[in-house]
Order: sequence, then structure tokens, then C-alpha cells
Amino acid sequence: MRSRECLSNLFASCIEANSIAQLHSLLLRSGLLAAADCFFATRLASAYSKLRHVQDARKIFDEIPHPNTYLYNAVLRAHLGARQLPQTLHLFRRMTAVTSLSDRPDNFTLSIVLRACAGLSALRQGQAIHGLVVKMQQACSDLFVGSSLVEMYSRCGEMGDAVAVLDGFPDPDVVLRTSVITGYQQNGNAEEAVSFFSRMLVGEGVAPVPVTLISVVSAIGQLGDLRSGKSCHGFLVRMGFQYALSLANSVLNMYAKLGEIRMTRKLFDMMPERDVITWSCMISCYSQNGNAVEALDVYKSMIEVGVEPNSITLVSVLRACTLALDLGEGRKVHEYATQRGYDSELVVSTALVDMYMKCSCYTEAIDTFNGMPKKDVVSWAAVIGGYAQNGMANEALKVFQDMLSDGPNPDAVTMVKVLTASSLLGVLRQAVCLHCYLIKSGFDNKVFVGAALVDLYSKSGSLGNAVQVFETVSEKDAVLWSSMIAAYGMHGLGTKAIATFERMIQSSITPSAVTFMTLLSACSHAGLVEQGRRIFDSMSHVYGVTPTSEHCGIMVDLLGRTGELEEAFRLIERMPGPVDPHVWCALLAGCAIHHDIDMGEMAARILLKQEAEHAGYYNLLSNIYAFDGKWDQMVGVKKLMMDRGLRKTPAYSSVEVNNEVHAFLAGEGLHQG
Repeated sequence: MRSRECLSNLFASCIEANSIAQLHSLLLRSGLLAAADCFFATRLASAYSKLRHVQDARKIFDEIPHPNTYLYNAVLRAHLGARQLPQTLHLFRRMTAVTSLSDRPDNFTLSIVLRACAGLSALRQGQAIHGLVVKMQQACSDLFVGSSLVEMYSRCGEMGDAVAVLDGFPDPDVVLRTSVITGYQQNGNAEEAVSFFSRMLVGEGVAPVPVTLISVVSAIGQLGDLRSGKSCHGFLVRMGFQYALSLANSVLNMYAKLGEIRMTRKLFDMMPERDVITWSCMISCYSQNGNAVEALDVYKSMIEVGVEPNSITLVSVLRACTLALDLGEGRKVHEYATQRGYDSELVVSTALVDMYMKCSCYTEAIDTFNGMPKKDVVSWAAVIGGYAQNGMANEALKVFQDMLSDGPNPDAVTMVKVLTASSLLGVLRQAVCLHCYLIKSGFDNKVFVGAALVDLYSKSGSLGNAVQVFETVSEKDAVLWSSMIAAYGMHGLGTKAIATFERMIQSSITPSAVTFMTLLSACSHAGLVEQGRRIFDSMSHVYGVTPTSEHCGIMVDLLGRTGELEEAFRLIERMPGPVDPHVWCALLAGCAIHHDIDMGEMAARILLKQEAEHAGYYNLLSNIYAFDGKWDQMVGVKKLMMDRGLRKTPAYSSVEVNNEVHAFLAGEGLHQG
């Protein structure tokens, strides 16, 4: 008996693999491992479980002829801890097939297997176990079992059943209530999560724990409700929870999602303790809000203080490299990911593909893509979208064909990238084929797909098909309306574009900045000066949209096309901050149309200071000189172009022959296809 007690006490001091193995050997020699009560077998299996040595724990179990409930639970927990969820359920089925009283499931058993069902979203098996819970009257009142049931139903998307479990308890504790809040939040029902929390706190007087607030804060981040976020932040400070690292990280993430960069940084700087999640959240905040330089600075600081990035960190850093087009830093991140083995993770390799594509490094992008052990729909979409964004339509469509042959089924987001690539070619037959595929796949009813399809048809010369697609979509958003306005503008139908805008307002859809860009562009192409002026003035005064440099550039283009050059110049003078080159270019183009040498020379001087290597500016200025007969000045501009090695990018047309699109450059006499 004394040796049994001594051996039992040894388990407390054996925390490493070698010491557990030595104890295992000692138990084998003593014969205690085969004892009928399974005491030492259970202790040893639990010890291996804590070390994630599942095979060793399972081997002990398999060598015991009559394992009891405690031994079953130890091995079930080992499988669950190692995320071996099917094995967990398989062992449970073996356990329930035995009728001995010593190995019947208890409350702990049921909690383990319900969590396995939750991880697998195995609703039917979870419901069967729920039935077993009901039969075991003692389990029905166990809050731990109840919490596991709520988690199982929540993970399976059955929130009605999850709430029914909660309502079945006469006095549910905060853990059980938190499980419901978490379920709502994880199922995208953020409003219900916050509402349930309010009832729990105010109506029922149940005080939350930090885990409760983590789910509430996450739900508020999903809602985008800054006011509620600040209120919740103040509440947790009053509760004294602000120093709990996991909760502090959740608050940091909430402010990041709400776009509150300054508040996120303030909290980050105030945190006495930071882990990899803290640093990753700060990097993600900057990169998601377009602050690439700041994101990379935080990443460098993270490395300097010795915090090792994880795969989530690297994805955010690569996003920042992509935004900044910082290929050098991106390659360093790639090298680090390879050294640490993160490059084999799908999210990291996909981010690498996207970064190389956006930086126009197609060979490296494709090499990374081809080297991926597993590719999902997002990986394929990154390649297709990268080619499309760089104007390489044929390459994008070739990858799409490969995806249809060898890859996963495209999703709606991938199809939008495919439609974008096809719109670069403007081949109507191809547009119709893609439309048929969308209908067959069930994507045609999605509003953002409809917007891309309208754009494709309009660029393929079929305004009628574009209108038909537009009218077919029942729930139209601002993006779809803007696409239709752009389509009319592209075909010179400015009046119809304005009429469509008026329909949009009557439908209670709030126009966006993009809507006004398409509308002003339509007015410009149709020469509708007065209408353009009225729309431009209404942006800020009526709709609360501040005109950007892009809007001003389109307005300058409209005034320049119609000869209102002085008014265009006054508009430029009123613009706050530095004026972008495209605005001056619009004025220079207007000067070229209406032969205003003085203003054209002024615009050209400014442009050539900003972008001296842009051949188009030289051509516009030389055209102004040529029309006015100033041949010496024209020759001087042409010579300056030659001295700087600049050539105008030739225009091209495309034609479809034998299902293949061929491009012809201006001046080509024969195309070698």
C-alpha cells in the first residue's frame, strides 16, 4: 500500500516526457499498471495526454482488458486535446457499446464528446448525445454538460436549440450564459449577442467574467458600433478587467475593426504586457486601414523586442508589403516564413502569391502558387485577380480554365475577378458564355456579381444586355447603380446616366463617392456642362460627399472638353493641398483640344516636374505647338522625348479568331498569331 502511495505521489513531480517514461517503466515492472481499478493506467494516460502524447495514452488504454470510465475519459480527453475529433467519437461509441456499470459515460464523458461534435459540426451525433443526456437525469442539471450542449448547437448554427438548452436550467450560471453570447457572435448574430448581454447584465443582474466580455467586444466590432464599443470599454475598466491580456487584445481588435487607428495605438502603447496577438492586432490595424509604412514599422519593432511572429502576423505584414509595393521587405518575410515552416500554411502562401502578383513579379507568384501543397479557391482567385489587375486578361482566363479542370469550384468572388479580366478584352461572345456559367452556378443573383456583369457587357458593346442584367437584380446596391450609370456614360448616353442616378435616389439608395465619379464622367463624355456643374455642387451640399482629387479631375476634364478652361483652372486653384498629376493632365488635354498655348505650357511645366518620364504629356504639348504652327517648339519637345528615351505607348485593337483574342498595335501591317 505504501509503495502504491509513493508511486502516486511521483506523478505530481513528473512533468517532462523522460520522467513520465521512466515512471511508466517502473509501473510495468511493479505490475500495478494492470491493476483492476485502472488507477495507475488512468494517471499515466492523463500524464501522456497533458504532453500531447496521444499514441502513448492510447497504447496504455488498449492494453487494459476492462478499462473503466475514468480511463475512457483520460483517453477521450487526449484525443480531443490533439483535435483528433473523429477518433474521440469512435472511442465513445465503443464505450457505449459496453454494458458494464464501471465504464458507463458520466457527465465528464458527455462534455468531452459534445465538444468533439461541436468541432466537427456533427449535429446529428450531437443530438443523439443530447438524448443520452436527457436519459441521465443527473447530467440534465450539470452546468458543464449544459455549456457543452450550447456550444455544440451554436457551432452547428442551431441557436434556437442552444437557447432552449439554456432555458431548461432553472438557475444558469455566467458560463452557460456566456456560451450563448459566444454562439450568437460566432454565428454572425452580433446584435443578438449584445442584446442578450444587456438582458443578462441589467435585467437579471448577472455579473460577466472576462470571457463574456471578449465575446461582447467581438460582437460590437462586427456591428461597427463605436459608441457601444466605447461604453463597453469603459465598463470593463470599471470592473477592473482592463489588465486581462486576452480581453485587452479583444478591445484592441475591436477598435482596429472600427477604423479607430489613433485609439488602437494609444491602447497598444499603454498595455503593460504584449503577446504575439497584441502585436499582430496592431499590425493588422495599420495594414487594413492602408497605413502600410506604420504596419511595417510595428513589425520591425516586434522582431527587435524578441516576439516571434505567427502565421496571422505574417499575413498582415504581407498585406502591408502589398499596399506599399515593398518587394524587398516582402521577400524578407517570404524567407522568414520558409525558415519557420509557415510558407506551407495556406493563408501565408496565398498572401505571398497576392503580394508577388500586385508587385508584378509573375514568375515568383506562379512558382509560389505551384509549390503550394494545397490550394483553395482563395489561392486561385489571387492569381486570377493579380493577372486581371495588371491588364493580363488572357493569362487570367487561362488560369480560370485550369481551375475549372483541376481546381476547386470557383466562388462568387473569383467570378468577379474573371469577369473583370474578360472586360479587358471586350469580347461579347465570351461575356455571354460567362453569363451562362454564372446562371448555371447560381451566382447571377448576387448583387456584386451583377455589377461586374453590367460592366462586362457595357465594355463588350452590348448595352442592352447590361440593362437587362441590371433590371433583373431585385436588391440593387450603390455599386450596381454606379455600374449602370458608368455603362450609360461609356456609351455617351449622359442623359440616361443622370436619369438612372435620379432613380437611384428615389429608391432611397445613398450614392457613394464612386457613384459621383461615374456620373460626372458620363456628363464629361456627353458634354453636359450645366448638369455636371449642378451634380458637382450637390455632392457636398446635398449628399455630404466631399469631392476628392478624382472628382475634381473629372470636372476639369468636363470643363476642358467644352472649352471652359478658365473655370477649370479656377477649380484647380481652389483644390486643397497638392494637385495630383491626373488633374493637370485633364487641363492639358483640354488645352490641346482648344489650342490654348499659354495655359497648356503652364500645365505641361507643372506635369513634367511631377512626372518627367511620362511620354503622354510631351505628346499633348507637341500637338498644341503643331496645331498653332510652332514647329520649332514642337521639334524641341520631340527631341527632349528622344533624349530621355521616351516613347508613346502605341494604341491597339483586338479581334477574336478561332476562339482566341489577338491584339494589333497601331501601325502594324501583319500580325503573327
